Amino acid sequence: MAARRGRIGWAMFLFFLVMPVIEVIVIIMVGRRIGAWQTLGLLVLWSVVGAWLVKRQWRTAWRGLRTALQTGKMPARELTDAALVLIGGALLFLPGFVTDVLGLLLVLPFTRPLARPLLQAAVARRVLAGSGFAMQATETTYDSRPPHQQQDGRAAPGNAAGEEIIEGEIVDD
Repeated sequence: MAARRGRIGWAMFLFFLVMPVIEVIVIIMVGRRIGAWQTLGLLVLWSVVGAWLVKRQWRTAWRGLRTALQTGKMPARELTDAALVLIGGALLFLPGFVTDVLGLLLVLPFTRPLARPLLQAAVARRVLAGSGFAMQATETTYDSRPPHQQQDGRAAPGNAAGEEIIEGEIVDD
């Protein structure tokens, strides 16, 4: 596990080191081709269009998530879409053409399904590796006895003798 974190750490370090260099190179190339002011205008236009698109797609993803939760459906796809829109939005807000293209691919509804399996596989690997909720669920033991009763039927030490414990659930209407 430590080796994996080390590899991911190095990959992120290289990404954050190399990506700005690539962005500057691309911006200079575009600037030489169409001019400095046009390049600046194009970057600003990408930001405005990206912000509008992220806002629109976020609403759609949020609405889908709420609908799934209200119907009792497991919202795996909706959560993945919301995460991809969030990541894509962050990439769109970064200045540069390469991050804008990557962000656009994650935000657009017809290209998002291409990235969805990658994110789901990454999350599944993390969960199966023992991080997150899966580890907690495997360590929990389930017992049919009420939490205030020991194996021999006596009250648990935290329960003073004679205290009545009423089990139930709270329902918000």
